[in-house]
Amino acid sequence: MNSFEAITIFENVIDRRKAPSVKWNTMEQVFGVDDASDILPMWIADMDFAAPKVVIDAMQECLDHGVFGYSYLDETCKDAVRLWLENRHAWYTQNDWMVLHHGVVPAIASVIETFTTKEDSILITTPIYPPFFQLPNRMQRTLVECVLTEEEGNYSIDFVEFEKALQQNVKLFLLCNPHNPGGIVWTEKELKKIIELCARYDVLILSDEIHADLVFPEYKHIALAAIAGEEAKRIITCVAPTKTFNLAGVQAAFLISPDANIREQLEQDRLVHGQMGINRLSPFAASALKAAYKEGYPWLLKLLEILSLNMDYVIQELTEKVEGIKIKKPHATYLLWIDYRDTGLTEEKVMKKLLDKGRLALEPGSKYGEAGKGFLRMNVACAPSLVKDGVQRFITALS
Repeated sequence: MNSFEAITIFENVIDRRKAPSVKWNTMEQVFGVDDASDILPMWIADMDFAAPKVVIDAMQECLDHGVFGYSYLDETCKDAVRLWLENRHAWYTQNDWMVLHHGVVPAIASVIETFTTKEDSILITTPIYPPFFQLPNRMQRTLVECVLTEEEGNYSIDFVEFEKALQQNVKLFLLCNPHNPGGIVWTEKELKKIIELCARYDVLILSDEIHADLVFPEYKHIALAAIAGEEAKRIITCVAPTKTFNLAGVQAAFLISPDANIREQLEQDRLVHGQMGINRLSPFAASALKAAYKEGYPWLLKLLEILSLNMDYVIQELTEKVEGIKIKKPHATYLLWIDYRDTGLTEEKVMKKLLDKGRLALEPGSKYGEAGKGFLRMNVACAPSLVKDGVQRFITALS
């Protein structure tokens, strides 16, 4: 990628209000405001950057073909995924381990539906990405929470409490790897302890690794199944290009398992959904996925550089200019987890100040469970000029 392309992609501000964007055009409903036309959205986890040119070109080629009949994901797409996982994460998979899905959230729902019953419990570690507790609750499973230990913005698992939780009829553990919203890249020691305890209590693990490619160079993502040995058979991994390359609307994801029986059951679930016509990807999704994984790495390197600079700016400005604000730079993701507990403000007051005075939309920490209270989640995956605008709005709101 040359310097001109980098400037065009990462510094230009794209007017997303001209398209039906959830992030930009639904704030009235989401935040309960009468008019959000002047509110800056830094809440939901999608980027304001254009997708890599190689992806756009691939989708344009698909468009130029002019025929959009029934499509399928061929072996070249799976090859691209497999080689990406090998080259980026030293995880050696096989094409036939992959089960196609439209997205990670529906994939998680499929795993819950396929491998648990209403009599079973599902374990999560909080604070956590909302669908991790919303899906089990909606599907009438018993939810067991193990609250992460937090110290100065650093999160860890209390494995004594984790083991106690596993004993509560838990059949499935939902792991967020890397963690959202905390931005944690779990260590090999922590991951191996998770595997050990889940094996001891015969618990299936779903590892959501959608943020795996958004890890900063100082850290290294470890695919859970890659270090599990024989216990890899109890691990189902979710991967997708959608967060990495800003393709959430394209909808493409995989469930990966080395266990043939697990894959067979997942495929049966797909067949059931196929009867409703929702088991295929669009031809655009297949084109985008293959192009992203085959040729998107240079774009990703520049993205990580921009995200890191954006985060450094936000952290320095807010911690220096707003009393009581603490922010730990995450290991991964484009999301900052802002600790405002020392301001003495309630969540209701903080959100009101941000929306009414700052005209800034962030996500309240309680959205991520009780353990998220006292925090805000900020999405900094946008042009530096918008980041600077958002920081000034934050300072204005809480001054």
